[in-house]
Amino acid sequence: MKVIVLGAGIIGTASAWFLHKSGHEVTVIERQPGAAQETSFANGCQISVSHAEPWANPTAPMKILKWLGREDAPLLFRPRAEWLQWKWGLHFLRECTAARTDYNIRQIVALAEYSRQTLGAVREETGIAYDHLTRGILHFYTDQKEFEQSLHAAKLMREFGCPRTSIDADEVVRIEPALKSVRARIVGGDFTPTDESGDVYKFTTGLAQRATQAGVDFRFDTTVTRLLHDGARITGVEIIDAHGVHQTLHADAYVLAMGSFSTVLAKPLGIELMIYPGKGYSATYQVTNPDAAPTVSLTDDGYKLVVSRLGDRLRVAGTCELNGYSRELNNTRCEAITRRISELFPGACDYAHPRYWTGLRPLTPSNVPYVGRTRIANLYVNTGHGTLGWTMGCGSGRAIADIVSGRIPEVDFAFTGLPAPRGGRPAPARTANA
Repeated sequence: MKVIVLGAGIIGTASAWFLHKSGHEVTVIERQPGAAQETSFANGCQISVSHAEPWANPTAPMKILKWLGREDAPLLFRPRAEWLQWKWGLHFLRECTAARTDYNIRQIVALAEYSRQTLGAVREETGIAYDHLTRGILHFYTDQKEFEQSLHAAKLMREFGCPRTSIDADEVVRIEPALKSVRARIVGGDFTPTDESGDVYKFTTGLAQRATQAGVDFRFDTTVTRLLHDGARITGVEIIDAHGVHQTLHADAYVLAMGSFSTVLAKPLGIELMIYPGKGYSATYQVTNPDAAPTVSLTDDGYKLVVSRLGDRLRVAGTCELNGYSRELNNTRCEAITRRISELFPGACDYAHPRYWTGLRPLTPSNVPYVGRTRIANLYVNTGHGTLGWTMGCGSGRAIADIVSGRIPEVDFAFTGLPAPRGGRPAPARTANA
Protein backbone atom coordinates (compact mmCIF):
# COMPACT_ATOMS: atom_id res chain seq x y z
CA MET A 1 0.00 0.00 0.00
CA LYS A 2 0.89 3.66 -0.24
CA VAL A 3 1.13 5.08 3.29
CA ILE A 4 1.60 8.70 4.31
CA VAL A 5 3.07 9.32 7.77
CA LEU A 6 2.45 12.77 9.23
CA GLY A 7 5.38 13.78 11.45
CA ALA A 8 9.09 12.92 11.52
CA GLY A 9 9.93 12.82 15.22
CA ILE A 10 11.03 9.53 16.75
CA ILE A 11 7.44 8.21 16.53
CA GLY A 12 6.84 9.13 12.88
CA THR A 13 10.31 8.11 11.74
CA ALA A 14 10.11 4.73 13.48
CA SER A 15 6.64 4.21 11.99
CA ALA A 16 7.99 4.94 8.51
CA TRP A 17 10.94 2.58 9.03
CA PHE A 18 8.79 -0.37 10.03
CA LEU A 19 6.08 0.35 7.46
CA HIS A 20 8.74 0.25 4.76
CA LYS A 21 10.12 -3.00 6.17
CA SER A 22 6.57 -4.38 5.96
CA GLY A 23 6.58 -3.76 2.22
CA HIS A 24 4.69 -0.47 1.96
CA GLU A 25 5.51 2.59 -0.14
CA VAL A 26 5.99 5.30 2.48
CA THR A 27 6.00 9.11 2.34
CA VAL A 28 6.70 11.20 5.46
CA ILE A 29 5.45 14.79 5.76
CA GLU A 30 7.29 17.10 8.18
CA ARG A 31 7.02 20.87 8.55
CA GLN A 32 10.56 21.23 9.92
CA PRO A 33 13.71 21.13 7.72
CA GLY A 34 14.72 17.74 9.09
CA ALA A 35 13.78 14.84 11.33
CA ALA A 36 13.59 15.19 15.13
CA GLN A 37 13.50 18.99 15.15
CA GLU A 38 10.78 19.42 17.78
CA THR A 39 9.95 17.24 20.81
CA SER A 40 12.57 14.64 19.81
CA PHE A 41 15.36 17.21 19.55
CA ALA A 42 16.76 17.59 23.07
CA ASN A 43 14.80 15.51 25.55
CA GLY A 44 16.10 13.58 28.55
CA CYS A 45 17.47 10.76 26.38
CA GLN A 46 16.40 7.91 28.68
CA ILE A 47 15.05 4.57 27.52
CA SER A 48 13.23 4.27 30.82
CA VAL A 49 10.92 1.31 31.19
CA SER A 50 11.31 1.90 34.93
CA HIS A 51 9.81 5.38 34.61
CA ALA A 52 6.37 3.95 33.86
CA GLU A 53 4.53 5.46 36.81
CA PRO A 54 2.31 8.13 35.24
CA TRP A 55 2.01 11.72 36.40
CA ALA A 56 -1.61 10.86 37.24
CA ASN A 57 -1.41 8.83 40.46
CA PRO A 58 -3.03 9.05 43.92
CA THR A 59 -0.38 11.51 45.21
CA ALA A 60 -0.62 13.91 42.26
CA PRO A 61 -3.60 16.15 43.20
CA MET A 62 -2.09 17.29 46.51
CA LYS A 63 1.32 17.83 44.92
CA ILE A 64 -0.16 20.00 42.18
CA LEU A 65 -2.02 22.10 44.75
CA LYS A 66 1.19 22.51 46.72
CA TRP A 67 3.08 23.58 43.60
CA LEU A 68 0.50 26.13 42.37
CA GLY A 69 2.09 29.53 41.90
CA ARG A 70 5.66 28.23 42.12
CA GLU A 71 7.57 29.18 38.97
CA ASP A 72 10.10 26.41 39.55
CA ALA A 73 7.55 23.69 40.38
CA PRO A 74 8.19 20.27 38.78
CA LEU A 75 4.62 20.23 37.44
CA LEU A 76 3.17 23.69 36.84
CA PHE A 77 -0.48 24.12 35.85
CA ARG A 78 -1.16 27.58 34.46
CA PRO A 79 -4.96 27.97 34.24
CA ARG A 80 -6.10 29.30 30.87
CA ALA A 81 -9.45 30.23 29.36
CA GLU A 82 -9.21 27.11 27.24
CA TRP A 83 -11.75 24.30 27.24
CA LEU A 84 -9.27 21.57 26.25
CA GLN A 85 -6.99 22.35 29.19
CA TRP A 86 -9.81 22.11 31.73
CA LYS A 87 -11.33 19.02 30.15
CA TRP A 88 -7.90 17.38 30.06
CA GLY A 89 -7.45 18.30 33.72
CA LEU A 90 -10.71 16.60 34.70
CA HIS A 91 -9.68 13.46 32.83
CA PHE A 92 -6.30 13.65 34.58
CA LEU A 93 -7.96 13.67 38.00
CA ARG A 94 -10.03 10.64 37.04
CA GLU A 95 -6.82 8.75 36.26
CA CYS A 96 -5.42 9.44 39.75
CA THR A 97 -7.17 6.52 41.45
CA ALA A 98 -5.06 3.60 42.60
CA ALA A 99 -6.81 1.14 40.27
CA ARG A 100 -6.34 3.27 37.17
CA THR A 101 -2.74 4.03 38.09
CA ASP A 102 -1.94 0.32 38.39
CA TYR A 103 -3.66 -0.39 35.07
CA ASN A 104 -1.84 2.43 33.30
CA ILE A 105 1.52 1.29 34.67
CA ARG A 106 0.85 -2.16 33.24
CA GLN A 107 0.14 -0.71 29.80
CA ILE A 108 3.16 1.60 29.81
CA VAL A 109 5.57 -1.10 31.01
CA ALA A 110 4.36 -3.54 28.35
CA LEU A 111 4.86 -1.15 25.44
CA ALA A 112 8.07 0.34 26.85
CA GLU A 113 9.77 -3.03 27.35
CA TYR A 114 8.69 -4.18 23.88
CA SER A 115 10.11 -0.94 22.49
CA ARG A 116 13.42 -1.31 24.34
CA GLN A 117 13.92 -4.74 22.82
CA THR A 118 12.94 -3.44 19.39
CA LEU A 119 15.41 -0.55 19.69
CA GLY A 120 18.18 -3.03 20.44
CA ALA A 121 17.35 -4.97 17.29
CA VAL A 122 17.29 -1.79 15.17
CA ARG A 123 20.62 -0.69 16.66
CA GLU A 124 22.17 -4.04 15.77
CA GLU A 125 20.70 -3.99 12.26
CA THR A 126 21.60 -0.41 11.36
CA GLY A 127 24.72 0.33 13.38
CA ILE A 128 23.45 3.83 14.21
CA ALA A 129 25.75 5.59 16.70
CA TYR A 130 23.87 7.78 19.18
CA ASP A 131 26.00 7.96 22.35
CA HIS A 132 24.02 5.13 23.87
CA LEU A 133 24.85 3.58 27.23
CA THR A 134 23.41 0.33 28.55
CA ARG A 135 24.26 0.90 32.22
CA GLY A 136 20.72 1.05 33.54
CA ILE A 137 18.79 3.90 35.15
CA LEU A 138 19.22 4.84 38.80
CA HIS A 139 16.28 6.60 40.46
CA PHE A 140 17.21 8.34 43.74
CA TYR A 141 15.08 9.98 46.44
CA THR A 142 15.80 12.74 48.94
CA ASP A 143 12.41 12.56 50.67
CA GLN A 144 11.62 9.58 52.92
CA LYS A 145 7.88 9.67 52.25
CA GLU A 146 8.42 9.75 48.47
CA PHE A 147 10.79 6.79 48.73
CA GLU A 148 8.32 4.78 50.77
CA GLN A 149 5.55 5.54 48.28
CA SER A 150 7.80 4.37 45.44
CA LEU A 151 8.05 0.85 46.85
CA HIS A 152 4.57 -0.10 45.60
CA ALA A 153 5.28 1.13 42.07
CA ALA A 154 8.60 -0.74 42.00
CA LYS A 155 6.91 -3.94 43.18
CA LEU A 156 4.18 -3.56 40.58
CA MET A 157 6.71 -3.06 37.80
CA ARG A 158 8.61 -6.17 38.85
CA GLU A 159 5.35 -8.11 38.63
CA PHE A 160 4.97 -6.84 35.06
CA GLY A 161 8.51 -7.90 34.14
CA CYS A 162 10.52 -4.69 34.72
CA PRO A 163 13.45 -5.48 37.08
CA ARG A 164 13.20 -2.25 39.11
CA THR A 165 14.84 -3.03 42.46
CA SER A 166 14.54 -0.78 45.54
CA ILE A 167 17.91 -0.09 47.17
CA ASP A 168 19.35 1.87 50.12
CA ALA A 169 21.34 5.11 49.94
CA ASP A 170 24.72 3.40 50.17
CA GLU A 171 23.91 1.25 47.17
CA VAL A 172 22.80 4.34 45.25
CA VAL A 173 26.24 5.89 45.70
CA ARG A 174 28.00 2.60 44.95
CA ILE A 175 26.24 2.41 41.58
CA GLU A 176 26.90 6.09 40.79
CA PRO A 177 29.87 7.44 42.78
CA ALA A 178 29.34 10.94 41.34
CA LEU A 179 26.48 11.29 43.87
CA LYS A 180 28.79 10.96 46.85
CA SER A 181 28.75 14.72 47.55
CA VAL A 182 25.00 14.52 48.35
CA ARG A 183 25.03 11.11 50.06
CA ALA A 184 23.74 12.59 53.33
CA ARG A 185 20.56 13.80 51.62
CA ILE A 186 19.74 10.58 49.77
CA VAL A 187 17.29 8.30 51.59
CA GLY A 188 17.08 5.50 49.03
CA GLY A 189 16.56 4.66 45.39
CA ASP A 190 15.78 2.03 42.85
CA PHE A 191 17.83 0.65 40.00
CA THR A 192 16.79 -0.92 36.71
CA PRO A 193 19.85 -2.48 35.03
CA THR A 194 18.09 -3.15 31.72
CA ASP A 195 17.24 0.52 31.07
CA GLU A 196 19.36 2.59 28.70
CA SER A 197 20.16 6.10 27.55
CA GLY A 198 21.19 7.71 24.29
CA ASP A 199 20.75 10.77 22.09
CA VAL A 200 17.29 10.55 20.54
CA TYR A 201 18.13 13.24 17.98
CA LYS A 202 21.16 11.36 16.70
CA PHE A 203 19.21 8.10 16.55
CA THR A 204 16.18 9.57 14.80
CA THR A 205 18.19 11.46 12.18
CA GLY A 206 20.30 8.35 11.61
CA LEU A 207 17.19 6.21 11.17
CA ALA A 208 15.67 8.79 8.79
CA GLN A 209 18.85 8.70 6.68
CA ARG A 210 18.77 4.92 6.46
CA ALA A 211 15.05 4.95 5.69
CA THR A 212 15.68 7.45 2.88
CA GLN A 213 18.41 5.22 1.48
CA ALA A 214 15.96 2.31 1.59
CA GLY A 215 13.33 4.25 -0.40
CA VAL A 216 11.20 6.18 2.10
CA ASP A 217 10.29 9.65 0.75
CA PHE A 218 10.79 12.33 3.43
CA ARG A 219 9.28 15.68 2.49
CA PHE A 220 10.67 18.29 4.85
CA ASP A 221 9.68 21.96 5.08
CA THR A 222 6.18 20.80 4.20
CA THR A 223 3.13 21.83 6.21
CA VAL A 224 -0.07 19.80 6.47
CA THR A 225 -3.11 22.09 6.28
CA ARG A 226 -5.90 19.51 6.54
CA LEU A 227 -6.98 15.94 5.95
CA LEU A 228 -9.69 15.51 3.33
CA HIS A 229 -12.37 12.89 3.96
CA ASP A 230 -15.73 11.66 2.77
CA GLY A 231 -16.95 10.61 6.21
CA ALA A 232 -15.75 7.04 5.95
CA ARG A 233 -12.21 7.39 4.59
CA ILE A 234 -9.41 9.91 4.24
CA THR A 235 -9.26 10.87 0.56
CA GLY A 236 -6.14 13.01 0.66
CA VAL A 237 -3.89 15.34 2.63
CA GLU A 238 -3.51 18.99 1.71
CA ILE A 239 0.01 20.36 2.06
CA ILE A 240 2.09 23.44 1.38
CA ASP A 241 5.51 22.30 0.18
CA ALA A 242 8.94 23.82 0.66
CA HIS A 243 8.38 26.14 -2.32
CA GLY A 244 5.04 27.42 -1.07
CA VAL A 245 3.07 25.33 -3.55
CA HIS A 246 -0.29 23.90 -2.42
CA GLN A 247 -0.77 20.23 -3.25
CA THR A 248 -3.00 17.31 -2.37
CA LEU A 249 -1.32 13.95 -1.79
CA HIS A 250 -3.16 10.65 -1.89
CA ALA A 251 -2.47 7.30 -0.24
CA ASP A 252 -4.17 4.11 0.84
CA ALA A 253 -3.49 4.73 4.53
CA TYR A 254 -2.46 7.64 6.75
CA VAL A 255 -0.63 7.60 10.09
CA LEU A 256 -1.02 10.64 12.36
CA ALA A 257 2.18 11.05 14.40
CA MET A 258 2.34 14.80 14.99
CA GLY A 259 2.64 14.79 18.78
CA SER A 260 0.82 17.65 20.48
CA PHE A 261 -0.40 18.96 17.13
CA SER A 262 -2.27 15.74 16.33
CA THR A 263 -5.38 17.02 18.10
CA VAL A 264 -5.66 20.04 15.80
CA LEU A 265 -5.62 17.89 12.67
CA ALA A 266 -7.94 15.22 14.04
CA LYS A 267 -10.65 17.47 15.48
CA PRO A 268 -12.24 18.53 12.14
CA LEU A 269 -12.69 14.83 11.39
CA GLY A 270 -14.79 14.39 14.53
CA ILE A 271 -11.95 12.57 16.29
CA GLU A 272 -11.23 13.88 19.77
CA LEU A 273 -7.77 13.01 21.01
CA MET A 274 -7.38 13.86 24.69
CA ILE A 275 -3.85 15.26 24.30
CA TYR A 276 -2.52 18.46 25.83
CA PRO A 277 0.97 19.90 25.31
CA GLY A 278 3.23 19.67 28.34
CA LYS A 279 6.17 22.04 27.95
CA GLY A 280 9.29 20.27 29.11
CA TYR A 281 12.69 21.85 29.61
CA SER A 282 16.20 20.59 29.09
CA ALA A 283 19.71 21.91 29.61
CA THR A 284 22.84 20.54 27.97
CA TYR A 285 26.22 21.11 29.62
CA GLN A 286 29.76 20.50 28.43
CA VAL A 287 31.50 18.06 30.77
CA THR A 288 34.74 19.59 32.09
CA ASN A 289 35.62 16.99 34.74
CA PRO A 290 34.61 13.51 33.52
CA ASP A 291 35.36 11.91 36.88
CA ALA A 292 32.84 14.16 38.65
CA ALA A 293 30.05 13.68 36.09
CA PRO A 294 27.67 10.70 36.25
CA THR A 295 27.94 7.83 33.80
CA VAL A 296 24.76 6.04 34.89
CA SER A 297 21.54 7.69 33.73
CA LEU A 298 19.71 9.17 36.71
CA THR A 299 16.25 10.27 37.79
CA ASP A 300 16.10 12.88 40.56
CA ASP A 301 12.66 12.23 42.02
CA GLY A 302 12.44 15.32 44.20
CA TYR A 303 12.95 17.71 41.30
CA LYS A 304 11.49 15.45 38.58
CA LEU A 305 14.69 15.71 36.53
CA VAL A 306 16.45 13.08 34.44
CA VAL A 307 20.18 13.12 33.77
CA SER A 308 21.94 11.37 30.88
CA ARG A 309 25.61 11.31 29.92
CA LEU A 310 26.00 11.79 26.16
CA GLY A 311 29.71 11.42 25.48
CA ASP A 312 31.30 14.69 26.60
CA ARG A 313 27.89 16.30 27.27
CA LEU A 314 25.48 16.07 30.17
CA ARG A 315 21.77 16.36 29.33
CA VAL A 316 19.37 17.28 32.12
CA ALA A 317 15.65 17.40 31.37
CA GLY A 318 12.36 17.51 33.15
CA THR A 319 9.63 19.61 34.70
CA CYS A 320 6.30 20.07 32.98
CA GLU A 321 4.35 23.24 32.32
CA LEU A 322 0.72 23.06 31.16
CA ASN A 323 0.38 26.41 29.42
CA GLY A 324 -0.81 25.95 25.85
CA TYR A 325 1.48 25.70 22.83
CA SER A 326 4.06 28.31 23.81
CA ARG A 327 7.70 27.20 23.77
CA GLU A 328 9.02 30.38 25.36
CA LEU A 329 11.84 29.76 27.83
CA ASN A 330 11.09 30.65 31.43
CA ASN A 331 14.35 31.83 33.00
CA THR A 332 13.26 30.83 36.51
CA ARG A 333 12.69 27.24 35.44
CA CYS A 334 15.92 27.15 33.45
CA GLU A 335 17.95 28.48 36.36
CA ALA A 336 16.33 25.97 38.72
CA ILE A 337 17.68 23.13 36.56
CA THR A 338 21.22 24.52 36.58
CA ARG A 339 21.09 25.26 40.29
CA ARG A 340 20.00 21.71 41.10
CA ILE A 341 22.45 19.93 38.83
CA SER A 342 25.40 22.01 40.02
CA GLU A 343 24.48 21.07 43.60
CA LEU A 344 24.46 17.39 42.71
CA PHE A 345 27.68 17.41 40.65
CA PRO A 346 29.83 20.38 41.66
CA GLY A 347 32.66 21.09 39.25
CA ALA A 348 31.57 18.43 36.75
CA CYS A 349 30.44 20.70 33.91
CA ASP A 350 30.60 24.18 32.48
CA TYR A 351 27.49 25.45 34.23
CA ALA A 352 28.05 29.03 33.06
CA HIS A 353 27.16 28.23 29.44
CA PRO A 354 24.18 25.86 29.38
CA ARG A 355 22.15 25.27 26.22
CA TYR A 356 18.50 25.51 27.23
CA TRP A 357 15.62 24.11 25.19
CA THR A 358 11.90 23.49 25.48
CA GLY A 359 9.68 20.97 23.73
CA LEU A 360 5.96 20.20 23.81
CA ARG A 361 5.34 16.69 25.09
CA PRO A 362 2.02 15.26 23.87
CA LEU A 363 0.39 14.27 27.17
CA THR A 364 -2.64 12.06 27.58
CA PRO A 365 -4.23 12.19 31.06
CA SER A 366 -3.22 8.58 31.70
CA ASN A 367 0.22 8.75 30.03
CA VAL A 368 -0.94 5.84 27.87
CA PRO A 369 -0.51 6.80 24.19
CA TYR A 370 -2.91 6.37 21.28
CA VAL A 371 -1.54 3.68 18.99
CA GLY A 372 -3.89 2.01 16.53
CA ARG A 373 -6.95 2.55 14.37
CA THR A 374 -9.50 5.33 14.37
CA ARG A 375 -13.15 5.15 13.38
CA ILE A 376 -12.09 6.41 9.92
CA ALA A 377 -11.12 3.24 8.08
CA ASN A 378 -7.73 4.26 6.67
CA LEU A 379 -6.58 6.71 9.38
CA TYR A 380 -4.27 5.46 12.12
CA VAL A 381 -2.84 7.23 15.17
CA ASN A 382 0.55 6.95 16.84
CA THR A 383 0.70 9.85 19.25
CA GLY A 384 0.30 10.98 22.86
CA HIS A 385 3.48 9.39 24.26
CA GLY A 386 4.11 12.24 26.69
CA THR A 387 7.50 12.03 28.40
CA LEU A 388 8.16 8.52 27.04
CA GLY A 389 8.29 9.07 23.28
CA TRP A 390 11.93 7.96 23.08
CA THR A 391 11.26 5.01 25.37
CA MET A 392 8.23 3.83 23.36
CA GLY A 393 9.25 5.05 19.90
CA CYS A 394 10.57 1.95 18.18
CA GLY A 395 7.95 -0.32 19.72
CA SER A 396 5.12 2.01 18.73
CA GLY A 397 6.47 2.27 15.19
CA ARG A 398 6.74 -1.48 14.88
CA ALA A 399 3.25 -1.99 16.33
CA ILE A 400 1.55 0.56 14.04
CA ALA A 401 3.22 -1.06 11.04
CA ASP A 402 1.71 -4.37 12.10
CA ILE A 403 -1.74 -2.82 12.54
CA VAL A 404 -1.67 -1.04 9.17
CA SER A 405 -0.56 -4.33 7.59
CA GLY A 406 -3.49 -6.19 9.14
CA ARG A 407 -1.44 -8.00 11.78
CA ILE A 408 -1.96 -8.10 15.55
CA PRO A 409 1.13 -6.67 17.31
CA GLU A 410 3.09 -9.02 19.52
CA VAL A 411 2.89 -6.80 22.60
CA ASP A 412 0.01 -7.05 25.09
CA PHE A 413 -1.18 -3.45 25.02
CA ALA A 414 -4.52 -1.63 24.82
CA PHE A 415 -4.26 -0.45 21.23
CA THR A 416 -6.79 2.12 20.05
CA GLY A 417 -9.57 0.58 17.96
CA LEU A 418 -8.45 -3.01 18.61
CA PRO A 419 -9.76 -5.63 21.08
CA ALA A 420 -8.80 -5.27 24.75
CA PRO A 421 -5.43 -6.76 25.76
CA ARG A 422 -5.15 -10.33 26.94
CA GLY A 423 -5.32 -9.24 30.59
CA GLY A 424 -9.09 -9.05 30.17
CA ARG A 425 -9.69 -5.62 31.69
CA PRO A 426 -10.96 -2.91 29.37
CA ALA A 427 -8.71 0.00 28.54
CA PRO A 428 -9.28 3.34 30.27
CA ALA A 429 -11.78 5.46 28.35
CA ARG A 430 -9.48 8.04 26.78
CA THR A 431 -11.84 9.11 24.01
CA ALA A 432 -15.18 8.10 22.56
CA ASN A 433 -14.26 8.99 19.02
CA ALA A 434 -10.80 7.72 18.21
